[in-house]
Amino acid sequence: MCGIVGYVGGQSALDVVIAGLKRLEYRGYDSAGVAVLADGGLASAKKAGKLVNLEKALVEGPLPSGNTGIGHTRWATHGGPTDANAHPHADNAGRVAVVHNGIIENFAELRAELTGRGHDLASETDTEVVAHLLAETFSSCGELAESMRQVCGRLEGAFTLVAVHADEPDVVVGARRNSPLVVGVGDGESFLASDVAAFIAHTRSAIELGQDQVVELRRDGVTVTDFGGAPADVRAYHVDWDASAAEKGGYDYFMLKEIAEQPKAVSDTLLGRIDAEGSLTLDEVRIPSRVLRAADKVVVVACGTAFHAGLIAKYAIEHWTRIPCEVELASEFRYRDPILNTRTLVIAISQSGETMDTLMALRHARDQGATVLAICNTNGSTIPRESDAVLYTHAGPEVAVASTKAFLTQLVACYLVALYLGQLRGTKYGDEIRAVIRDLSRISHEVERVLETMEPVRELARSLADKKTVLFLGRHVGHPVALEGALKLKELAYMHAEGFAAGELKHGPIALIEEDLPVVVVVPSPRGRSVLHDKIVSNIQEIRARGARTIVIAEEGDEAVVPYADHLIRVPVTPTLLQPLVSTVPLQVFACELATARGNEVDQPRNLAKSVTVE
Repeated sequence: MCGIVGYVGGQSALDVVIAGLKRLEYRGYDSAGVAVLADGGLASAKKAGKLVNLEKALVEGPLPSGNTGIGHTRWATHGGPTDANAHPHADNAGRVAVVHNGIIENFAELRAELTGRGHDLASETDTEVVAHLLAETFSSCGELAESMRQVCGRLEGAFTLVAVHADEPDVVVGARRNSPLVVGVGDGESFLASDVAAFIAHTRSAIELGQDQVVELRRDGVTVTDFGGAPADVRAYHVDWDASAAEKGGYDYFMLKEIAEQPKAVSDTLLGRIDAEGSLTLDEVRIPSRVLRAADKVVVVACGTAFHAGLIAKYAIEHWTRIPCEVELASEFRYRDPILNTRTLVIAISQSGETMDTLMALRHARDQGATVLAICNTNGSTIPRESDAVLYTHAGPEVAVASTKAFLTQLVACYLVALYLGQLRGTKYGDEIRAVIRDLSRISHEVERVLETMEPVRELARSLADKKTVLFLGRHVGHPVALEGALKLKELAYMHAEGFAAGELKHGPIALIEEDLPVVVVVPSPRGRSVLHDKIVSNIQEIRARGARTIVIAEEGDEAVVPYADHLIRVPVTPTLLQPLVSTVPLQVFACELATARGNEVDQPRNLAKSVTVE
């Protein structure tokens, strides 16, 4: 959720930190602040609201120039979004400043201890206790990194902490437990951030920080230890995209750009995973073949949009491998005592690789002896590191909070995993697998075709801007697509939107149908299981007979739906299991345009954050 930036080097720390925070605005936040070390002291500024409020305050009251600084965009947890609760937080002497992501679960106990010793805490936050504890510890040990290690040993919960101290003017110290933090290594300068996007304009050399590690940044390098002070092994990596990939590129919104990037994202996710003969090769999935062959159950855990990708994956996995597949909301998974063992394959799907609910679900799965395969878009993030193997999607940076290209690439990755399991287990012949791969290879072109025909969808969306409710129906893989379409409309347009399995219509939801109610229907191909197609055409007739406005997504050449569609959206002919890759795209465009027509902030919808790093 929150954004963190830290810098030490030869540039203006304030300039670097503010620019980094701007690149992290997509994460969602309600206040912002900075602290700079200069002239032997510590200077800070913080304001509730958007970053522009902080920038205005800095114009009115400039901070002194310095080369070491930290910054933060906060998502309120403990205490409302006020100036006082904004980060950074300082000790009473104003010598140490701290920014923090996550939740410190034992902060009330620690706060009581501090106030009992005479400390005066000025905010309602859990973070402020860390600043006071660091100040106390520094007074006895005289070293910020050691102070951080000792303080972290007292903290419970999930946290990323970054701190500076006026007595160590060329040092930034960070620590992480269950919350993301990445190091950037430059020439005579070092960076800390919750996302590489914050420093990608300066360096593409990064270092993963592991669980329960403390990092000390200086101009000439970084030192990483565990919480006990022992040297820690780290993995350096090169970020394979540059700053321009995180810019809008002429689009009004990041979301529009990311929708347009989907053909390339799909193509890139297939790249290197198909050999010259057209067969599947997933060398990066380093789970032993014998383990995958022995799996007698697959469980997919995910949240939000990734959960919908998992629902579609279930159809492919069970059809191509004949292994039972369950799909679980990660936020519920470990609380219901799921049945797992060494023959269970758990697939954890997360765009950011830091989704706390999904991370806790995979940890529970591993504790039960299950094998975990991550599907993720972010190199070096926590979920891939803690899984047995990872299949990276190659969507590139996704900045808009509402996921689009990450969803399509998650689907492609799920299809690849399902085919790979079928290949290993012998449930699909080689020629069958090659046929599906050929279809997948053509999908990027088909998505491009869909995008070229979206102006009528935008016009339709604008015409519905004053509606209060939109319903979505689908069958088979069309049902998760309906759920995803409804979620996008909720996220962006702040409208009541619900997705239903079309067969459930007569079991209750049909009571919602009224005159001129927009109902979007995702129609399966008549070329696949024709009974599905016939049933949903009947559903369309039922709702139209009751006065609803029918918006029908159907493949080219499907004439059976034409008499019952008030608005017809055509998508290319696609095999049934792969149809979500094309039928989802109009719903993304629809939600984005409708939100724009209602005057909403498309990239940063209210109350939402890109990476949900607390349970």
